[in-house]
Amino acid sequence: MLKGFIRNFKPLEILTEEQLQAIHRGTLDVLETTGVRVEHDRALELFADHGCKVDLKEKRVRIPGYLVEECLRKCPSSFTVKARNPKYDLRIGGSTLYFTQDAGMRYLDLNTWEPRPGTLKEHGEAIRVLDALGTVHMLVPHQFYMDMEGVSPFMMQSEGLASGIRNSTKAESAGYSYDWEIFAIKMAKAVGIDIRGTMTVSPPLTLYADCCEAGFRYAEAGCPIAIASGAVYGGTSPATLAGATITNNAEVIAGIVLVQLIRPGTGVVACDFTFPMDMQFGHPVFGALGSAIHQVMFDQVWRNYGVPTSNWHAGYSSSKKIDFQAGYERAMSSLLYALAGNNLCDLHGPIYGELTYHPVMSILDDDIAGWVGRFIEGVEVTDETLAIDLIEQVGPIPGQYLNTAHTRKWWESEQFIPKSADREPYPEWLKKGKKDAIALAKERMDEILAKHEPEPLTPEQDKAIDEILEEARSFYRQKGLM
Repeated sequence: MLKGFIRNFKPLEILTEEQLQAIHRGTLDVLETTGVRVEHDRALELFADHGCKVDLKEKRVRIPGYLVEECLRKCPSSFTVKARNPKYDLRIGGSTLYFTQDAGMRYLDLNTWEPRPGTLKEHGEAIRVLDALGTVHMLVPHQFYMDMEGVSPFMMQSEGLASGIRNSTKAESAGYSYDWEIFAIKMAKAVGIDIRGTMTVSPPLTLYADCCEAGFRYAEAGCPIAIASGAVYGGTSPATLAGATITNNAEVIAGIVLVQLIRPGTGVVACDFTFPMDMQFGHPVFGALGSAIHQVMFDQVWRNYGVPTSNWHAGYSSSKKIDFQAGYERAMSSLLYALAGNNLCDLHGPIYGELTYHPVMSILDDDIAGWVGRFIEGVEVTDETLAIDLIEQVGPIPGQYLNTAHTRKWWESEQFIPKSADREPYPEWLKKGKKDAIALAKERMDEILAKHEPEPLTPEQDKAIDEILEEARSFYRQKGLM
């Protein structure tokens, strides 16, 4: 099982106890008084059977506070996700931080900084890079999921997940929509892994039919589920951080209540995917301070509930290029979320929002994740690390520590050594061609693709994946979608 990064100090808190309780009470009030719209008959019936007030005409469900708290208690504080290689199994929850890559709709051309369709070959290469990066602990199947050459839009997630399973032995997640989850569950079963499913509640306060259906399918299959809402402050939620936290909480909790009514004890991750609105242009602002503050609030609230958390926006920057802005927005967000006790940080790969993706960005993000992870591991204070006897032995100048056994033992674990950052002395940098971090990351990508070969599927597993993909194609042809 992967250790991940263990936070060894008290998490960052931004809310007082009084503020924390005010948000909780407000969330319960919204769920019980305002309620949520649920566009799924089976879900409406299930809510009604468990004491919720259900208006069938408006499809409005009002969830009593006691049921909310009962369902939150049924959520496990941690759960496992089984990978193809057992050494990559995850235990999500507690003080452990894992990193996962995130997505972009299209592949980014590093020469023009313009998006273009990707290919299945490039998708496989992107997965192989992620498989080689030590700070990537879980994969999502859609590195570029809206525009891939030769692939129907309705097959994008299925083809992406198949590529992920074939090119990596790490833990996998999957989305939903257009019944994609049917084939994700079948692929997971075929290769003997767990799949972390997804439900996305739509702000304000709406569970559409495909979200509910995914909840039923994933929960009934025994899959853990990431449940998110994607509000934009001032657009689909209140403009205030406190108000946006209440509506976001209510939306995520509505999904959790449904899942726990379907299958009590299902592992869930509460996910934050919210952004402030740029009031001049009317679009969400990526990499914004508002998202960071909201996530820290979110983590504190959900830590109080005892439910693991994930952010879905650490890797989203407003920069359209791999540049200083992309770096600082990602690094500062990731560090804050790690300090706040986040369990899954979506970081590696995307560049502008969820629009573009490139594996070179994943490689640079590997340095960010490693830096952040090493920081939250904190400091080991023992007789050996205090080194009092060594300090006495070395004494003042001309004493020095370079040639001591203590230095040889400890220097590497005490430091963090990035793999793509330029750290060479200036004369060496000049001599070697003045390469920046992007150039070094490109070289590392080439080296990974030349040398790294993930463990292949067995012939039987590979055949099963092909058969499931063909079943999916037939399914969409019969629906007239291909």
